[in-house]
Amino acid sequence: MDRPLREKIKFEISQIDTLLDKAKILEEKSKLKEPDFIELNAVGSTLHSYYNGLENIFVLIAKQIDGASFSSQRWHKEILDSMFVQTAARKAVLKENIHEALLDYLSFRHVFRHSYGYALDWERLSPLFFGVYENWKSTKADLEIFIEE
Repeated sequence: MDRPLREKIKFEISQIDTLLDKAKILEEKSKLKEPDFIELNAVGSTLHSYYNGLENIFVLIAKQIDGASFSSQRWHKEILDSMFVQTAARKAVLKENIHEALLDYLSFRHVFRHSYGYALDWERLSPLFFGVYENWKSTKADLEIFIEE
């Protein structure tokens, strides 16, 4: 992997770190009481930004290493799935144990982009929100191994 690509991925990793660090206060508040409308929308925005940050990394890898282009209507899922598969140009980026969880974040991204904030449901969001830190820990570890090899 060339240095500019490695630096772009590291930058995206730092952006996600910053996002989740800033969301910690929201996580703590949400443990004490169910989020109100504004807080629930902040949770949704955080989860949406989290997955977008991951997808930024996946796009960098797919375009610059795999030479992929995106024309399918299902490219968001296809690019995610491709990160778990070895290609001729690279090894698998992510370990299979986080695939299912990342599919859940991708699904939420779609819901958030195509629905109204008042329709967000805390019962459905809370597992994603409270799980995002552990998910990031695993995903980040895989990404760091990938960029250093």
